[in-house]
Amino acid sequence: MPRNIYITSAEGHTGKSTVALGLLTTLKRSGRNVGVYRPVSRSRNAPDHVLEFLLSQLDHVVPAAECIGVTYEDVHTDPEGALTRIITRYKAMEHRHDVVIILGSDYTDVSSPTELGYNARIAANLGAPVLLVLGGRSHDETASVQSHVLGGQGRAASEMYQTADGALTELQDEHAQLVAVIANRVDTNILEEVTASVQQAVRPSGEIPVWSIPDDPVLVAPTLAELSEMLDGHQLKGDPELLHREVLAYVISGMSLENILVRLTEGAAVVVAGDRSEVLLAILMAHSADTFPQLSGITLNGGFPISPTIERLISGIGINLPIISTDLNTFETALRITRARGKVTATSQREIDVALSLFDEHVDEDALISLLDMDRAHVVTPLMFEYQIIERERKHIVLPKGEDDRVLRSASTLLQRHAAELTILGDKDDITSRAACLDLDLSAERIVGPHDPSLVERFAEEYARLRAHKGMTIAKARHIVTDVSYFGTMMVHMGLADGMVSGAAHTTAHTIKPSFEIIKTTPDVSVVSSVFFMCLEDRVLVYGDCAVNPNPTAEQLADIAISCARTAARFGVEPRIAMLSYSTGESGAVDDVERVRTATRLVRERRPDLLVEGPIQYDAAADASVAAAKMPGSKVAGRATVFIFPDLNTGNNTYKAVQRSAGAVAIGPVLQGLRKPINDLSRGALVEDIVNTVAITVIQAQGEGGSA
Repeated sequence: MPRNIYITSAEGHTGKSTVALGLLTTLKRSGRNVGVYRPVSRSRNAPDHVLEFLLSQLDHVVPAAECIGVTYEDVHTDPEGALTRIITRYKAMEHRHDVVIILGSDYTDVSSPTELGYNARIAANLGAPVLLVLGGRSHDETASVQSHVLGGQGRAASEMYQTADGALTELQDEHAQLVAVIANRVDTNILEEVTASVQQAVRPSGEIPVWSIPDDPVLVAPTLAELSEMLDGHQLKGDPELLHREVLAYVISGMSLENILVRLTEGAAVVVAGDRSEVLLAILMAHSADTFPQLSGITLNGGFPISPTIERLISGIGINLPIISTDLNTFETALRITRARGKVTATSQREIDVALSLFDEHVDEDALISLLDMDRAHVVTPLMFEYQIIERERKHIVLPKGEDDRVLRSASTLLQRHAAELTILGDKDDITSRAACLDLDLSAERIVGPHDPSLVERFAEEYARLRAHKGMTIAKARHIVTDVSYFGTMMVHMGLADGMVSGAAHTTAHTIKPSFEIIKTTPDVSVVSSVFFMCLEDRVLVYGDCAVNPNPTAEQLADIAISCARTAARFGVEPRIAMLSYSTGESGAVDDVERVRTATRLVRERRPDLLVEGPIQYDAAADASVAAAKMPGSKVAGRATVFIFPDLNTGNNTYKAVQRSAGAVAIGPVLQGLRKPINDLSRGALVEDIVNTVAITVIQAQGEGGSA
């Protein structure tokens, strides 16, 4: 699985693109195949300059459109739908790379105070550790533009502490995993002070490395060409190649000539009223003199033309300093240049060199790379879990009741995600017509009628053979197997499909009964049971049995626990089993508690490798503070991931209570213990529920014997 890292910030203009450049270059040096992904971009049609620049630094050509999730407009219109599309598009490209740099949004004019929170949600759902970039420059646009050094003054260490502290809170609220902080463009005089201050802010979250990179005006300076574009200007004079020079400061020439000249600085652009020919000539002379700083250019505002006499004089001097003309007045010109900021591009070699040099000098590259090799985040969000179960080898799943719109919509989604091969049961003409009305493309699916004569005869003969001990005849069997649940189950039994998902329009009994008769249980399991995957905000728990067995015996409870542990492990949940009761440890002695105690002993005898605790109350199993008081030293108490309920009444009510009160996504019931996977749906199942259950069935079909 590819590694990834999410670069984000709490505000705009932090220079996270140059940090991304430094990280990208470091990873390339280590021999890794690096990818870049932009979850949120301004537009799919307009160029994303930052993304295009980073892609230009790769060793291979990648179209920018393949590396963009959604637009800002998509996020504002439908944040949840946009998040799903972001993950889908990321999953489509990540497998081509060893590591993916994910660059967060840019705090544009359509940003909101929750932008960092949304970036944190994306990071959590992509399982990407976060590299937080803090900006060391203030952005006070009221600063004097008469001699305006780009970006304003450096922030104090105390202000950096507050910014880091607020950002950390937002990341924690969304369960994003912070792994490092870079304070970027920091005043060189307080570099160590800022590092210590930010380190203090993030220390409660663990040993998070903090690095500070000093400021360099070159990295925020626009080129003269960019400035000209900002002013709606055009070049009058000078060498066009010099338009790519950085503008490091501005001087507004609204005073006497003597006072203007003393304010000239290296790399400055001087704004001159277009009708002040004497000022223009004086500045050109100063630029050519060794005793004055070298300028980046001159901007003539007001739209006044240069007189032919002055133009002839300028030509005679032979100065190649670019002169830009704009129709804006002095105030409008000053206002726009305070907002001008440079973009690092593939042609900005000076800026690239400066950025990489500063990154190399001030960031421990080996430590940063090692962060990518750490264990993956323990946080598992519902969306992350859903995509983990969908990204598997494809298997062939049969879906009864093709006339149901939910089945058709889920089938379309599954085909688009290449999650499974499908057969839909129902009348082909009716299904095709309905799919067309819903604008669904089901061309890749097989549609089979449950009254297909050739299949009905094959299934009837086999079903009669299987049920001969119950007096089943072929004549009776022909009628039974045309029921969609029996028909689909026979397809699985006879190898025409790898699994079945049913129940959207049937009771659980209607789905399960044929599997009991035809598929039967695995040799080491005496009872079929079920689990729900309870996807909480930051983790996934396994609940069993909440759908099948009303009052399991101690032996059946042990079977259920072992089956649930096997299912949990198959889906990436480390099994720590809590055998639930209303009593913890040795405090209860009534029959119900003894049944759980016996079941716990049987699990330990049959599977000594499993971590299991019981009897144990739910709070002691789930809450570390309660566990410390009631069952100190337990490897399960307070950390349980698999919860085994003593009966169906308790389990079914608990999963529904958690689903409603905690906002959990409940995926299931998933049947376990069958030789081949058959799964049931709630009759109130949503399209998302069907998609997830099919994905789970695919994973079950990949296991030994096809069962969880």
